[in-house]
Amino acid sequence: MATPHLVVTFDFSSGAVFNYPFIIGEGVLGVNVLADAAALVVDISDQVNKVTIRRGYNLLQEQFQAGTATVRILDHNGNWNPTNPASPYYGLLVPLRKVRISADDSFLYSGYTTAYNYTWDKEQNIGYVDVELSDAFRLYNMSSITSVASATAGQTTGTRITAILNQIGFPTSMREIDAGSTTVQTDPGTSRTSLQAIQNIEFSEQGGFFIQPSGNARFISRSAIQAKSGVNPTFFSNDGTGINYRNIVTALDDKLIINTTSITRAGGTAQTSSNTASQIKYFPHSYTATDLLVQTDAQALDIAQAYTATRAETTLRVDALTLDLNTANYAAGTTAALTLDFFDTIRVKNVGQDGTVIDKTLQCMGVSHEISPSTWLTTLTTSEPIIDSFIIGSSLYGIIGTSVMTY
Repeated sequence: MATPHLVVTFDFSSGAVFNYPFIIGEGVLGVNVLADAAALVVDISDQVNKVTIRRGYNLLQEQFQAGTATVRILDHNGNWNPTNPASPYYGLLVPLRKVRISADDSFLYSGYTTAYNYTWDKEQNIGYVDVELSDAFRLYNMSSITSVASATAGQTTGTRITAILNQIGFPTSMREIDAGSTTVQTDPGTSRTSLQAIQNIEFSEQGGFFIQPSGNARFISRSAIQAKSGVNPTFFSNDGTGINYRNIVTALDDKLIINTTSITRAGGTAQTSSNTASQIKYFPHSYTATDLLVQTDAQALDIAQAYTATRAETTLRVDALTLDLNTANYAAGTTAALTLDFFDTIRVKNVGQDGTVIDKTLQCMGVSHEISPSTWLTTLTTSEPIIDSFIIGSSLYGIIGTSVMTY
């Protein structure tokens, strides 16, 4: 299998939806989408010289970050110079247009333009533009809200996130929202961004909210995350027993240790959970979250207990795994690089030069690509599950006296 075929398309139409619009007499029901006007979609793959993509979870901040990308376009004819009236794109090179990046029928990234940085290289007598992109998190961060319609007490977290997305008019066709396992209070009606409102609900659930490579908003519940733990891992190794990799990055430190957690819901009292053994071993490492929208103090205590139980101990981490898609006979590695995404299970085995073995089963929590005409490197950021659970029958998470029981 050869290096993947990269496809980059630029959509100059307005609106958030990544798709061709439905035009009466021309559109295909079930494929095209309603839009304000015919989209001007251009395949610019043959003009692209470099692509960088960054998507992932910040383990220290305990939340997903906006996915970003940069696409370098070589401009032989001045078409990408926004001041060139002869350009076919004149007047269309404005912020928040849509760019989609894919390879071999797999989406890698879908985002919105935030900047066009134009450079003219005198020695090569050519210009190029670095188009900077951000995913829909940017749209949410620009959308301020106060009250949220139909945000009543007793709703599940998924229902509340749906209400917030409805409030800002984010397209229903671009959502994959789990119901959620936690109920929440009436929306407080305070001034905040829609992203802040969603991330409060995300943390209240102990779930995940992120933008998929397709551009769709994805909310995954706590129970769905727990169910993914250890299931059907994609196996990487450096001894020939799994998919080969270019390198791994490991770390052993105290960055992720939490042995005292204080959680306070809006209108409630602080609920605290501590692990004395961890405090004695590693000194105190505290975490505090306030104004969560869970309904009861008992729910807040559940979060505090689960948080401390999951993070009280530390072991050697495999933080990142890099794959070289230019490797010969690398079909399995290429498939993994193009299809693995957040919370998918990964097993990493490394046999060191001294014969020591690292063998970890983890979850994918970030995907980055560095692509040029001569290189394609994909880095998978990994971590232990962000919420532990006891899974009956699991050889990893069903060990009495070792595995953690959480809610």
